Amino acid sequence: MITLKSAREIETMRRSGKITSSVLSELLRSVKAGMTLREVDRMAERGIRERGGIPTFKGYHGFPASICASVNEVVVHGIPGDRVLEDGDLLSIDIGTTFEGYVSDSAATVAIGTPSEAAERLMRVTQESLMLGIAKMQKGNRLSDISHAVQQHAEAHGYGVVRALVGHGVGKAMHEEPQVPNWGDPGKGIVMRPGLVIAIEPMITEGTYEVETLKDGWTVVTADGKLAAHFEHTVALTEEGPRILTLREHDFMELDVSAYRPKEEVAA
Repeated sequence: MITLKSAREIETMRRSGKITSSVLSELLRSVKAGMTLREVDRMAERGIRERGGIPTFKGYHGFPASICASVNEVVVHGIPGDRVLEDGDLLSIDIGTTFEGYVSDSAATVAIGTPSEAAERLMRVTQESLMLGIAKMQKGNRLSDISHAVQQHAEAHGYGVVRALVGHGVGKAMHEEPQVPNWGDPGKGIVMRPGLVIAIEPMITEGTYEVETLKDGWTVVTADGKLAAHFEHTVALTEEGPRILTLREHDFMELDVSAYRPKEEVAA
């Protein structure tokens, strides 16, 4: 069942989102070659708790950490451990906060040191795909209009769009209805109404869209070993259009998303 959120609930989720976005911004600025993924995770947990939140991921179905830290061919759900980051790595950080009972969820991919041109292009197109999907989150549109926008942009650049994993509703639980695929024909699914809050999260690959889950039961990798990128925002649909609840100061802004960017909402 899809639960539409009230204005009060959306405001609480925005406060949760401010914690998530500010901690993620701090991580993206701080990660560097020589750090272990475990160190990044500890920084994330400390940042969430210092801001009054609870790390949503920690303990979720037994997940042992506060973030998912996914490097290079790892698409999502990487468990932070003793792996040392190296120059040229791509690190995807997925992070969630529970604040006053409401969840916010966001992700971003960052290059460690100097990325290749191919890696930079993959990250740029993935983030563009996210913003184009968000732009389709309008009253009266169908849910699959978001999905189609993401797929169309990514595949136009020659990339794979992961099908085995999807975005989702967000609220008092991290995963609520509806599911939000990153592929599909437009004009299908529910008619979007104000109060809908979802996590839109393109997972885009250099090669095949096929993925595999490792023996730990969590880590999802590209089937061909090629790079992946992951960007995600928690977004609420209001009467005025989509409101990004996890917007960061340095989000990709080439697209005209000024309507989604009230200055007081942007985390430093």
